[in-house]
Amino acid sequence: MNYWLVKSEPAVFSIDDLAKEKDQTTYWDGVRNYQARNFLRDDFKTGDKVIFYHSNSEPPAAVGICEVVKEGYPDFTAFDPESAHYDPKSKKDAPAWMMVDIKLIKIFASPVSITKMKENKKLAKMLLLRPGNRLSVMPVTKDEYNEIIGMGR
Repeated sequence: MNYWLVKSEPAVFSIDDLAKEKDQTTYWDGVRNYQARNFLRDDFKTGDKVIFYHSNSEPPAAVGICEVVKEGYPDFTAFDPESAHYDPKSKKDAPAWMMVDIKLIKIFASPVSITKMKENKKLAKMLLLRPGNRLSVMPVTKDEYNEIIGMGR
């Protein structure tokens, strides 16, 4: 099993929005970074655990956990000229971008702010906390995942 962190701006799509979705499940679209795309395409597997993180919020924070329910498949928003995620270079027969489906498992009783994460020595090597890291999809270790879960209780 793999463990992941996905970022979303709550003004665009929040964990509360996910909670309102049918079956509390959604596709994770709009990823437009090749390294993050490769994670979605090659490494996300059904049953993997996911930390849902609100970025560009005050404060930025991990707000819940999800599970991967559908492995990587072409991001259809890249083919739609009306979509904010449209990419005219991505073709249906050779898609450039991928997405996965995730299902809400739990919203944290207490969001885990990035400040709290930085203060936790057990998370010192976490990719999210490295200077300059702007990936919207990234791996976390099992220990990091469990530590954040514990902090969110």
